[in-house]
Amino acid sequence: MSTGGLKSILATAVNKGVTEARARIFGHVLNPTGQRSPHKILRKKLIGEKVAQWYPYDIKKDDPLVMARQEQERLSKLEMLKRRGKGAPKKGQGKRAAKRNK
Repeated sequence: MSTGGLKSILATAVNKGVTEARARIFGHVLNPTGQRSPHKILRKKLIGEKVAQWYPYDIKKDDPLVMARQEQERLSKLEMLKRRGKGAPKKGQGKRAAKRNK
């Protein structure tokens, strides 16, 4: 075995040790194979909370009386449409079902 081969083996071992130590110190993820990893995506801050803060708080959702009145209005409007013959068709009787049955 030549000394050049031994030196290269030692150099790669030292280099690997330094890389591992650097990753531990700075909190990096070690990826010696270079395979794709979701770590970059998982590292990002979540933005859901930030987006939710942008929209004002909806008081209607807390008040059951408001929600009940809205539901009652919806049902009365639906009933009025049904009486005029403009309501939603029964399940399986719509346009798509008519196309399929032809």
